[in-house]
Amino acid sequence: MPETITDRDVVRALRPFVRATGPLLDTLRDANLLGLRDREVEQGADRGLVDKLWDQLAAVKVPGTAAWSRMDVLQRDEFWLNRVGRLVSLISALPGIGGVLADRLPIQSALGAAGQGLLLSAIAGEHGFTSTEDRVRLLAHVLFQREVDGLAVDPREDEQTAELTEELRERSTIKAIGATIWKLAKVLWKLEDELDKRPRGRFYHQALGMLPVVGVVGDYFGERSALKRVRTAAYEWFETQ
Repeated sequence: MPETITDRDVVRALRPFVRATGPLLDTLRDANLLGLRDREVEQGADRGLVDKLWDQLAAVKVPGTAAWSRMDVLQRDEFWLNRVGRLVSLISALPGIGGVLADRLPIQSALGAAGQGLLLSAIAGEHGFTSTEDRVRLLAHVLFQREVDGLAVDPREDEQTAELTEELRERSTIKAIGATIWKLAKVLWKLEDELDKRPRGRFYHQALGMLPVVGVVGDYFGERSALKRVRTAAYEWFETQ
């Protein structure tokens, strides 16, 4: 019989996970990219082309811009759900090309859980839950229905966190982001027996996901639907804290 996964096992897996995602998301959220956050969009037909281009950049609602700084918490949550959610949902759904065979493998569940963990870390920061312990408690509650204290520190935690963010320290590209998400999924893969507890899409998403090739479509929309459930569960958790 496989060994029972304890709360301590869950916390020790989630702590480096959270530490690897949290700082990245915080940097993306708080960075004042090229000074755009402080730039106000100006009007006037006599403005030069370069100035107009900078104004357009500053008006985009992404972290580091003036438009972003004026967004409220719920608007920023929506940003993370749509922008980050689309990326991680696509990555999570790609194994669905294989249909039912891929659905039986834990990698798809691990990728989906990693994407959900990323979203939870992002919106937790927007709601003021910035500590590793708080985010671990949130992820354990929403993904695995576990109530933990988030304090079971592994002596190798710093090393594990550094390994997870190695590609991102070298370059900030889509390839590096994808490689990091893959590593994060492998962390959660260790909790294989717990992955079935995470929020999932509707039954019709799962039915479509069992078909070869087109299964990726069902899995994509299933992961998108699941992320909305994740956000709702996070809001309920925030209210209890």
